[in-house]
Amino acid sequence: MEEADLEASHRLARLSFGGQRPFDDAWRGQARADHGLVAEVGGRRAGQLRVRPYGQLFGGRSLPMAGIASVAVEPWARGRGIALALLDRALAAAHEAGQVVSALYPTVPPLYRARGWERAGVLEDVSLTPAALASPPRQPLVELRPAGPGDLADLHRCYQAVASAQDGMLDRDGPCFSLPDVLDLDLVTICPSRGYLTATRTPDHLRVHDLVALDHEAGRALLHLLSSWGGYLARIDVRPTDPAALAVLSSGALAGDVHVTPWMLRVVDLPAAVAARGWPNAAHLADAAVDLEVVDPWAPWHAGRWRLAVDDGAVCCDPGGAGSVRVQARALGPWFAGGTPTSALRRAGVLEGGDASLLDALTAGVGVPRMADYF
Repeated sequence: MEEADLEASHRLARLSFGGQRPFDDAWRGQARADHGLVAEVGGRRAGQLRVRPYGQLFGGRSLPMAGIASVAVEPWARGRGIALALLDRALAAAHEAGQVVSALYPTVPPLYRARGWERAGVLEDVSLTPAALASPPRQPLVELRPAGPGDLADLHRCYQAVASAQDGMLDRDGPCFSLPDVLDLDLVTICPSRGYLTATRTPDHLRVHDLVALDHEAGRALLHLLSSWGGYLARIDVRPTDPAALAVLSSGALAGDVHVTPWMLRVVDLPAAVAARGWPNAAHLADAAVDLEVVDPWAPWHAGRWRLAVDDGAVCCDPGGAGSVRVQARALGPWFAGGTPTSALRRAGVLEGGDASLLDALTAGVGVPRMADYF
């Protein structure tokens, strides 16, 4: 995709998905940060795809991730395999760029499954009444105040601390994020060095983008602030950065409408992804290995036999082995993210063969992989 393609790209995205933001300098700036692909038929633009350079956190480490977005085909050109051709080229481009995993929010899941992406995690939005967030009054020692430009580094540090403790979250670094933009939101409240809250006021509700707290006192103070909206609003929509902490801190039952948006993950380069990921459980495991046969015709650079081993707490993936556990491309993403046991992958028919218990031991206990950003 070139500069001259941007307006046509915006038009096709709006036609395909609706509700696109205006074609302006801000949109152009975001588009320039992407690696865009355009498909042509007979010299006419027929389809498009964007690859966004993100960092995605697994095991406390940020991995280069290709965020696939805006996959769209002109109505007259559909049914010709254009979307699959775009995905094939995007996968090769991700590998060339050193992006070891790739994630996307699917509108047509079978399309992405056909090229090795599979459901691995969720983004959640919860609609609550302010009363559900009521908590005891905050203690006087917990300072809350509006955030300013000098607080941006503190906000980001708090987010990174919470995001790094979960698997799947974006690190919010790089060209796709602009930290100063957060100050344009209607509500940006900070508990210095301990947490923050960002939200947008709409005519009928409050939309909470981030609710981040590093300790329970800061969490209760921020929830108390939200509950104070009870005199103004009947509904608060929250995208929980840490749902478990939110549920424990809230004094009432978090009974509300929950909208779950699944996302899919694909391992682009298995040995590179294994080397880049954090493996906290490995420090507690005895030395062991599992021999894999990776079946991935769309990523031939990592198809074949690999031995994944734990050696003195370090995890590596080297060529060779007997290939006793046969793994389809679609199985790698859900396992790597940590939310799907190999028993489920066996039942789904994407993993078969010998003992894969080491794979489960490496990712045990991480919880549901999640993101808090939609792209």
